Amino acid sequence: MTVQSVDERGLPPGYPFNPDWETTPREYVRRRDAGEKIVLLDCRTVPERDLASIAGAVHMPMHELGARIEELRAHESTPVVVFCHHGARSLQVTAALRQAGFDDVRSMAGGIHLWSLDIDPSVAVY
Repeated sequence: MTVQSVDERGLPPGYPFNPDWETTPREYVRRRDAGEKIVLLDCRTVPERDLASIAGAVHMPMHELGARIEELRAHESTPVVVFCHHGARSLQVTAALRQAGFDDVRSMAGGIHLWSLDIDPSVAVY
């Protein structure tokens, strides 16, 4: 596998990053390592999670969000970073959580795929 190049933020060249809606894997790690409490929410399916995961993430598949959102209410005032495979579903979950009253929610740009390439190569790329 060829590792694609990334910019100073850890994003592939030309990635359409939207800082109002996304955070980078590097920024999440920086904040986490600085001691900030952040809920990391994995919105992928169970089979995807079984292929690759990030330690400490709360798993709530996107299709279960409506039925399980109350489980997240205790974290309503805590920053939430949502991730999926590449970032499309996590943007949808980010929008749904914001609409439900969560103020500080962002999608992880590039998802677990970029996490694997830029942060932790031991996490499987699929």
